[in-house]
Amino acid sequence: MSNSVIAATLYTVRQFTQTPQDIARTLHKVKSIGYDAVQLSALGPIQPKELRKMLDREGLTVAATHTDYHRLRDEPEQVIEEHHLLGCKHVAIGSIPPEYRHLEGYYRFAREASDVAHRLKEGGLVFGYHNHSFELERFGEKTALEILYSESDPELFTSEIDTYWIQHGGGDPAFWIRNLKGRAPLVHLKDMAVKDGQPIFAEVGEGNLNWPAILAACKEAGALWYIVEQDVCQRDPFESLALSLKNLRAMGLD
Repeated sequence: MSNSVIAATLYTVRQFTQTPQDIARTLHKVKSIGYDAVQLSALGPIQPKELRKMLDREGLTVAATHTDYHRLRDEPEQVIEEHHLLGCKHVAIGSIPPEYRHLEGYYRFAREASDVAHRLKEGGLVFGYHNHSFELERFGEKTALEILYSESDPELFTSEIDTYWIQHGGGDPAFWIRNLKGRAPLVHLKDMAVKDGQPIFAEVGEGNLNWPAILAACKEAGALWYIVEQDVCQRDPFESLALSLKNLRAMGLD
C-alpha cells in the first residue's frame, strides 16, 4: 500500500460518479492519474460492498468520506458499519445543516455534534467539520467558525479546513490550520485565482494562495490527509486533479 498522504475528493468529478458503472470508471481514472487515496463524496446510489470491491480492484484507500449530518445523528450504527467495511475511520460533514446557521444554532450545533462525535468515536470513527466561507460571519467578538471550535469538544470535533473557502471569507488558511493543531487530520486543498475581477476555483498551485505557508501549517498541525478538491473546474476535472497532484509533488508533498 502506498504511503502517500494526498487524496482526491470525488466531489471534484461528481458528474462522473452517479451510477455504479461510472463510479468504477472514475476510480480507475483517478488511480491512473496517480492518486492512491480518495475521499468519497457526492456518489450516486451504490452498495458499500460493491464499492469496496471497486476500491480494492484499483488499490485505492478511502481517506475519508463526506456523510450527511442527519445520518450521523440518526443512523450512527449503520454509518459505523459502512465505514468499517470501507476501511475508513474519518467521516466529515460537507456542510452544517441550514437550520443551524444562526448565532444560537452554531452554539447548539457545537454541543450536539460533539455528542454525535462521541457515539462515532465509540465505533472507531473520527468526526470532522468541513467549512465554507459563511461560517466566517462575525457575531460580536467571534466568527461562527470560532464558536464551533471553541464550544465543541476538542477531543471529538475535528476539522477539515477548506483553504479556498477560508480565503474567500477573508481568513488566512495557514492561520486556521495551525490554530487547530491536533484537531486537523484532514485538510481540503484548493486554490483561488481571479478572472474578470471575480474569485474562481483553481488547481492547487495555479492561483494565489500561499502554499508554502499552508503546507507548513498542515505539517505543524499534524494533518494526516491532504485532500485535493475543486468545486468548479475551468478544464476537464480529471485534468484539474492531475495538475493539482503534479504541483503538490513539485512542492515536495507525496
